[in-house]
Parts: sequence; C-alpha cells; structure tokens
Amino acid sequence: MGAPLPPGRRTLQHARTSLAPGEVLAAAKQFFLRRNTIYPAFLEQQGPTYLTFRGPGGEEVVIGVAGDAGVGTSVTGSTYLFDGQVARFFSTLPPRLEGVAPDTSA
Repeated sequence: MGAPLPPGRRTLQHARTSLAPGEVLAAAKQFFLRRNTIYPAFLEQQGPTYLTFRGPGGEEVVIGVAGDAGVGTSVTGSTYLFDGQVARFFSTLPPRLEGVAPDTSA
C-alpha cells in the first residue's frame, strides 16, 4: 500500500436527513454492503455514531451521524476515492424537514 494522502486530499461530504441516526447507519450498511459494484466496501468497524468500511487497496469510507435538535440527523461521509459512492448514498436519504420545531411535549 502507498503512503496515505495528505488531509487536504480527503473528501468530506455532509447531508441532513429526517431519519434517526440508527436508521441512517442501517441504510449505510445496506447501501455499501449489498451493492454489487466494481468498488465493493466491507464493514470494518462500527459504533453508535459511526461506521467504517474498507474497500479495494485499503480504501476507507467513514460515515458518521449526529442527532440534529429533534428534527433529523446530520450525516458526514469521509473518503479518499469513494466520493461518488458516498454522494450516491446521500442521495438515497430523505431530506431533513426544514422549519420543523423539536417535539418538547415529553
């Protein structure tokens, strides 16, 4: 494997969705693990707020989530080479509903 790319060469993408953090991570697993492409990625690590996938040549894809004030989830995707796949995954997520106030009735 070659030397890691400098931090400026890593692609970082953001999205907001109406899905809960756990739903986003489940969708990411389904998207990256079940897609039959020339660039397969396999689950390497997971936690309550992130997933890492490993692809050909050691390529890494990281998906992170954070709750967004009761109105959805902020999602971050980071990779060196799989930026197209991350963008495609983000396009499958429903958008966050703008202007929806958090539910404070609990």
